[in-house]
Amino acid sequence: MSLKIVFMGTPDFSVPALEAIHAAGHDVAAVYAQPPRPAGRGMAPRPSPVHARAEALGIPVHTPKSLKDPEQQTLFADLRADAAVVIAYGLILPSPVLAAPRLGCFNVHASALPRWRGAAPIQRAIMAGDTETAVMVMRMEEGLDTGPVGLAKRVPIGPDMTAGELHDILARRGAELIVAALAELENGTFDAVPQPEDGVTYAAKIDKKEAEIDFARPAAEVHNHIRGLSPFPGAWFEAAPPGGKPERIKVLHSTLGEGRGLPGEVLDDRLTVACGEGAVRLVEVQRAGKRAMTADEFLRGFTMPRGTRIGQQNTY
Repeated sequence: MSLKIVFMGTPDFSVPALEAIHAAGHDVAAVYAQPPRPAGRGMAPRPSPVHARAEALGIPVHTPKSLKDPEQQTLFADLRADAAVVIAYGLILPSPVLAAPRLGCFNVHASALPRWRGAAPIQRAIMAGDTETAVMVMRMEEGLDTGPVGLAKRVPIGPDMTAGELHDILARRGAELIVAALAELENGTFDAVPQPEDGVTYAAKIDKKEAEIDFARPAAEVHNHIRGLSPFPGAWFEAAPPGGKPERIKVLHSTLGEGRGLPGEVLDDRLTVACGEGAVRLVEVQRAGKRAMTADEFLRGFTMPRGTRIGQQNTY
């Protein structure tokens, strides 16, 4: 026995769940994804990762710009799905869409709800210094990530783990969890519990203006900022090679370092940089238009002797 599913998702994070649901034998009647966006040098429309994977699996794909149109809502209802699975879709589901599937709509959310409701739960958890998060399956309602939770899987956040690394772990765990949830739906044993009223926080969408590193902050905050924005959009600082113009350097990996100095001061030949309190060591960086490289590789091509000031405190 299988369920008739409408899958709604867009980015890489959603792909493992689509594959797992398909592999479990459910009838994925249709996939909904964001419309193709211009990309590449020619800026030709490029399908999203979910769109591309669904087509490869032979599943019909719908890419409406909105679901508020009554005609779109009728098309969705006409699919007569048992359930809709929603993972990082990117569009609001109006009440007629939420009510259309026989068993309801179910969302896979990458946080320990009610902490980090909203658009960027993975990044915000790391940026806040959380040591644990979760992936959860909730029955959707009209509020923003407010629905009752049926299944959850806790995931530790390592001290140097980046948002990209945590993203991949949670995507895999979420795929496992939604297959288990659909099995419970089939058996009539899926039981969702209301979220606690205490501990609600919101994960606002990441703004690129947040990406500049402020070395005047404590080292732990700088480190969390770097890893929470890695690999995208990437935290960055500005520095200039001797006799050169300032460049924007993206930091992909860091760890807490040792030493003291003025904020933004390079303390050694390992790219350890002083912060407002303590220091952070920049482990992997990337110059504009270049590949990612270790600190050693970077310093062989970009002279940055001890005592150099980088970042917002630097004057050229």
